[in-house]
Amino acid sequence: MNRYSYILLLCIAGFVNTGIAQKSKPSLKDSIVQFIFTSDVHFGLTKNAFQSKTNVAAFEVNKAMVKSMNQLQGQVIPNDNGVNANQVIKGFDAAIITGDIANRMEDGVQSATKSWEEFKKVYVDSLQITKANNQKSNLLLVPGNHDMSNAIGFHRPMTPKKDAASMLGIYNLMFPQKQVKVFDSSLHRVHYAKDINGVHFIFLSLYPDSAERVWMEKDLSKISNTTPVLLFAHSIPNVEPRFFENPNGIHDINEEDKFENLVPERFKDGKDVKGVTTIEQNEFVAFIKKHSNIKTYFHGHENFTEYYTYKGPNNDIELNCIRTDSPMKGRASAKDETKLAYEIVTINTNTKKITVREVLWNQPSKTAPFTWGQTATIPL
Repeated sequence: MNRYSYILLLCIAGFVNTGIAQKSKPSLKDSIVQFIFTSDVHFGLTKNAFQSKTNVAAFEVNKAMVKSMNQLQGQVIPNDNGVNANQVIKGFDAAIITGDIANRMEDGVQSATKSWEEFKKVYVDSLQITKANNQKSNLLLVPGNHDMSNAIGFHRPMTPKKDAASMLGIYNLMFPQKQVKVFDSSLHRVHYAKDINGVHFIFLSLYPDSAERVWMEKDLSKISNTTPVLLFAHSIPNVEPRFFENPNGIHDINEEDKFENLVPERFKDGKDVKGVTTIEQNEFVAFIKKHSNIKTYFHGHENFTEYYTYKGPNNDIELNCIRTDSPMKGRASAKDETKLAYEIVTINTNTKKITVREVLWNQPSKTAPFTWGQTATIPL
């Protein structure tokens, strides 16, 4: 798809603002929610080229991205007609990372234990963003398929065969009141919800499969059906078959079937990992139709920035989706490091609008720590 066609499609979907941007000064009554969104930080990988160096470890790349995040407060949002346009960034309620904290331990990649220790040094110890009231911003995490595979095993060789350090670390960081010593994927589900200034944030384990939807149903019953809800998961909404439990034989992880057993739902759409997920997606679509206050789905996994509309297998739904880049595996940024990106998301809970802005954080210019990329404003 060429650039013109892509922009045209965004306009049709309602994602691109058109017209002349006007100065937007928030009213004293406006309630603003703001957070940083990134994914797929993949500690354990190396980047072929980064800032005039070769074979640069994820520890160094992520450290540079966090340095950019630490410089955001005090910068001015562009005059783009979105939420808080032309205003100074005063703070962030949270930084959100949707998984693949540690890379899968294949082909000489370091252990999940070492990757989790590096992650903590960068994102727990060095990320210094604060809320508007100067309290430290929340760090909110969900796991990715690499984190889960490290914990439960994989159909290709890993060294060691299992290491649950990043799954255990995510769980204990998100549930400080529980603190487990041994991770059990059947017991320790990394899913939780948070209310921030009238917006309900739901964080899911990998994908909104049937087990997650049971939990979500209970959670959503506690809030008003007019409260806007945002979903955060690692997987794309048109989920891959391999994420599900193996429907064959003894339902295990094996080299022949190649299912990864990442979620507890058994695959219904056949026996082949190369198949489709029509049944699974349609069940998710039915859930979204039932809960019309679910407005936006944030995810990683495919490693590029895109603001798009998920329509489901039967083209009978419109769910706003935000996909973000990876600092280590970016589809575009792996070839052009000036396209390395994360997102700033700003919500006005009174006007019920959300603006997502791409931050291109690795620029050769020394006059600014970043430049602004694409933007989208979505009604809540």
